[in-house]
Amino acid sequence: MPKWSPNSWRNKPIRQVPQYPNKSTLQNVEKQLANFPPLVFAGEARTLLNNLAQVAKGKAFLLQGGDCSESFAEHSADNIRDTFRVLLQMAVVLTFASRLPVVKIGRIAGQFAKPRSEPTETKNTKTLPSYRGDIINDIAFDETARIPDPDRQIKAYRQSASTLNLLRAFAQGGYADLHFVHRWNLGFVGESAEGHRYSQLADRITEALDFMQACGVSSETAPQLRAVEFYTSHEALLLGYEQALTRTDSMLGGYYGTSAHMLWIGDRTRQIDGAHVEFCRGIENPLGLKCGPTLSSDELLRLIDILNPKNVPGRLTLICRFGSERVGDHLPGLIRAVMREGRAVVWSCDPMHGNTIKASNGYKTREVGSVILEARRFMDIHRAEGSYAGGVHLEMTGQNVTECLGGGQAISEADLSSRYHTHCDPRLNATQALELAFLLAEEIARGRSSETARAAL
Repeated sequence: MPKWSPNSWRNKPIRQVPQYPNKSTLQNVEKQLANFPPLVFAGEARTLLNNLAQVAKGKAFLLQGGDCSESFAEHSADNIRDTFRVLLQMAVVLTFASRLPVVKIGRIAGQFAKPRSEPTETKNTKTLPSYRGDIINDIAFDETARIPDPDRQIKAYRQSASTLNLLRAFAQGGYADLHFVHRWNLGFVGESAEGHRYSQLADRITEALDFMQACGVSSETAPQLRAVEFYTSHEALLLGYEQALTRTDSMLGGYYGTSAHMLWIGDRTRQIDGAHVEFCRGIENPLGLKCGPTLSSDELLRLIDILNPKNVPGRLTLICRFGSERVGDHLPGLIRAVMREGRAVVWSCDPMHGNTIKASNGYKTREVGSVILEARRFMDIHRAEGSYAGGVHLEMTGQNVTECLGGGQAISEADLSSRYHTHCDPRLNATQALELAFLLAEEIARGRSSETARAAL
């Protein structure tokens, strides 16, 4: 491969980038960011890499979830806490079923930039540049608001730092203590069927913890009960921002993107000769690669060779996003190619993006039934191919939104307008996310039962 540097991507063709009207202002902002402290540290990224290596080996499960696109307006301690709580609940459900550790990664503290299908959007007779996320422009349908503004990158950095600070406090400061497992149940979730089911599971966990405490094992003697490891991730889309936050590890050398522990390449920016692949191949962070219906087996293998040439377990997570009706057509061939070549990857299911539809009233939405169906088919295909379905990647929130249809709450098209708050794509609310977690738990338990039966033969 040609020699890499943090700015070698600038010599490659690039897609999904905004056209800033004032280049000198953009350069000044990037210089400021380059002098700011890192948001995450190389050692944390290496720990995540080791944890994901366990997922690649079938010894752990990956749970990755959070907002479609973070916004400046909705940044609050309550929103951060509630999303963290739902992820904790889901992780408990998955751990209990799989008897495996769950690696927890949020789409948070940096998920501000969004790729768009079209460069412009039209309302009535007015056409403006598309909204590309709060780090670039504003969602308001106004000519001035849609002009890319470099100073938004500074605000995104500061909001990410604030979010990370609170997440670290939640993860390490006692909020995640398993003894508080009942307290994680959000009020509106607690009244649902999934909430009651979670409460029953929490009762069983509490009984086990009481027994362990009687045996001398408590939060004081076993730190694993008191704290969790929690990591952040986002799509590496705005490469000037990512380059500005790239640092050399002072301990072991090598370059790390310090805007998040894990970065991923989107389905629209995974060109083999493109800027996004070029940037990501040179940083040492764990990487994700979105895999959509247009990705061929040969192209996937070439991308794996570029992004993980040393075949390091945990380095690369393949985030599959096909849609419930197309996953059976595309996933088996990719699995067979990767297994044939002996590539060490994490297989994760994104059952959100391939199932986006437009409701009759104009709202962009997703049917929970389709999300569940793709997740189930994803796991069935891996079992059939002798591969390990290692994770799930969700757009979700702890808020009581009405953005996805169906589920236990039976949200209808008429309900969408009541609490449709997303700035971009529809998210599962907490109840729907917990419903999916229980489904995944059942599928994992079924897979374990099948493995046990085969081993007994």
